[in-house]
Amino acid sequence: MQKEQSEHTSEKLNFKKIAPVLVIILVDLLGLSIIVPLMPLFAARFGADAFVIGLLGSTYPFMQFLGAPVLGRLSDKIGRRPILLTSQAGTFLGFILLGFANSLPLLFISRIIDGLSGANISTAQAVVTDLTTDETRTQGLGLIGAAFGMGFILGPIIAFSVLISTGDNYQAVAFTAALFSMLPLLLTFFWLPESRDPNREKSGGRSPFSFQAMAQALNRPATAILLVLMFSQQLAFGGYEQMFSLFALNRLGMGARDTSGLFVLAGLFIVAIQAGFIGRWSKKNGDRWLVLLGLSTLAVGLILTASTPQIPVPWYNQAKITTEMQGKTSTQAINVSLPAETDRGWTGLIWVLFASFPAALGGAVLHPAINSLITKSAGKNEVGGILGVSAGFYSAANAITPLFFGSLFQWFGAPVPFLIGGLLLAVLWIAAMRLVKASQPKPTT
Repeated sequence: MQKEQSEHTSEKLNFKKIAPVLVIILVDLLGLSIIVPLMPLFAARFGADAFVIGLLGSTYPFMQFLGAPVLGRLSDKIGRRPILLTSQAGTFLGFILLGFANSLPLLFISRIIDGLSGANISTAQAVVTDLTTDETRTQGLGLIGAAFGMGFILGPIIAFSVLISTGDNYQAVAFTAALFSMLPLLLTFFWLPESRDPNREKSGGRSPFSFQAMAQALNRPATAILLVLMFSQQLAFGGYEQMFSLFALNRLGMGARDTSGLFVLAGLFIVAIQAGFIGRWSKKNGDRWLVLLGLSTLAVGLILTASTPQIPVPWYNQAKITTEMQGKTSTQAINVSLPAETDRGWTGLIWVLFASFPAALGGAVLHPAINSLITKSAGKNEVGGILGVSAGFYSAANAITPLFFGSLFQWFGAPVPFLIGGLLLAVLWIAAMRLVKASQPKPTT
């Protein structure tokens, strides 16, 4: 008995099994991360104002909120590969249409197509869940997060290189994104085996998805609190990601080049946590500990960010920054005020760097830890569906964040979105201490 227990506790993740899906997700996310930073400029070229640009930013995640749970439940019924292939084909077609778009309506249609078919991440999570055990699942899901983070580090670098080599040709960037979205389609078809067990119990003839299924997930207390946490942490962390560059501009006088460096630094830190530490922490302390760690550190990071003193960086030049912002319709439309050139120094930058580490740590651990607990609260025949519901809540938060946090920023000041997000997570940390259990009971049906 002791030998069996020792073998179980020393169980390791079979990396060879999940390597194909990690490579597929990395390449897939390169396409997304190449184009997403340029979407506001695409819209601005067709005369969109700030509200329409925000609406465009919400279109993809809202459509994904509708589409991902449907495809997730279908993956439980017909397999993971067909759904991955379908979602990747939709992404490819969306980017091709974006490349040929010559009007604002076509931009919206391209994002609608991509969003409705955007079940790539949730289905990949289901594949990893199929190929891992309860002990190794959080590490596997964390590696997906690391691939996600690496994609968002490399994507902007690729976009920058394409713009330089083509003389700022936005269509070339869109077609490059399409190329990177076609590669995972081929990799999935030729390399990724089906991971769903064909002999396991079917889902009882239920429809692939309905909002009743989402309501049923919320009626399970153990699952409901986790879905609320998934939505809330992404609302707060997504708002942090969306508003940080404008916050740095307002408080520190930092332009696009400076904030890009901070994003790359934070991204590297997140990848290091998800690839190197989250698996060990999960095995040693459990997923509940990770959730509480993530909520507390993200709350602290956001509150510290909100309290950043308005001291511009030593190299700040107001005239230069103003010139840099010329022609960027989305930035000018929300009337971001610049700091005065007096009292420049290092204090503000050091403060925001200090605050970014707990924020990045929380963002790194929360998503995979919450999803791991969610899968452990579900039966094996509904893992894809429950991950689809989780992805739906995640996408709903992404759909709300650009409009909600942008409104707070514009109407109440730059620190307010971060402060509200931090306070929300602090309250949820208190609730999670009581409501999130160390192990979730699995349904017997």
